[in-house]
Amino acid sequence: MEKMGKYETVFIVSCELDEEAAKALSEKFQGMIAEHGTIDQVTDWGKKRLAYPINDLEEGYYTLVNYHAPAEFIAELERVFKITDGILRFLTVRDGE
Repeated sequence: MEKMGKYETVFIVSCELDEEAAKALSEKFQGMIAEHGTIDQVTDWGKKRLAYPINDLEEGYYTLVNYHAPAEFIAELERVFKITDGILRFLTVRDGE
């Protein structure tokens, strides 16, 4: 069995998408994480002002996911974030246990 690490990922969905589409995109990634690991907690921060404009946008929908997953999965998750339209930024950190 693969060793599971504890991670947290925050991602920002473009506010050009309506709230329903943003929620669907968020659920897509939560499903992907759940498929490869276990989700401990999902915190939906909602629509917030960005620290600086990204692609001329001032706001985005923020979601924080705390989960356990194999280290190999993180690279795949980040690859999918990079190629998904509507994702402005993402950051994954390993939570020190």
